[in-house]
Amino acid sequence: MMKGIVIVNSETMAARLCRLPGLVAATVGLLLAWAIGIGFPPHAPAEESQYLTGQLLVATPEMRDPRFAKSVIYMVSHNKDGAMGVVVNRPLATGPISDLFKRLGLDTEGASGKITLHYGGPVQPGQGFVLHSNDYVREDSIVVRNGWTLSGDVEVLRAISRGKGPRRSLLLLGYAGWAPGQLEAEIKANDWFTIPAEEILIFDEDAGTKWDRAMDRRKIAL
Repeated sequence: MMKGIVIVNSETMAARLCRLPGLVAATVGLLLAWAIGIGFPPHAPAEESQYLTGQLLVATPEMRDPRFAKSVIYMVSHNKDGAMGVVVNRPLATGPISDLFKRLGLDTEGASGKITLHYGGPVQPGQGFVLHSNDYVREDSIVVRNGWTLSGDVEVLRAISRGKGPRRSLLLLGYAGWAPGQLEAEIKANDWFTIPAEEILIFDEDAGTKWDRAMDRRKIAL
């Protein structure tokens, strides 16, 4: 199992994250209520092309699960053992990265700039992950075949704060996971469709329009 950056330690998620600028307490409470416990599946080999690794999973208007309504998810792994992805269109809060470091008990020396914390999914909501371009890769990183990388080491945050990190990045809280065959069943039930992953849909700061833009790219079978 890949370990993420521990965003929550001795305090509850609500108590700690509510102190980040711009984060609404009710939103954090909702995320806590949504938390589920599906395991983190192994990374899918690149040759398993029949799976959805590296694509964008987009919720249809018919999506019945409120946790994923209008979600756009980057699929980090999908194979016979299950699937894992991160939601890329739900920012929670933006503030100085030095403030985040203080909350995490990290050294703030040399840390500059702002960072946005995103809701990555309901699994392991106290763990942080960074989805980023593959110009920066650590030993524990998952490098997805089409050029993006998921890291769970706090060092990637330190590198970002010093201007030495990846070119593009998203800090995500939690992830989305599916048991074997579960995602396939949801796609068959018309809860999701897939489109090729595009950098602008993953990292664009205009998160509020990502789902609409993804819907515009949907291919309708005639």
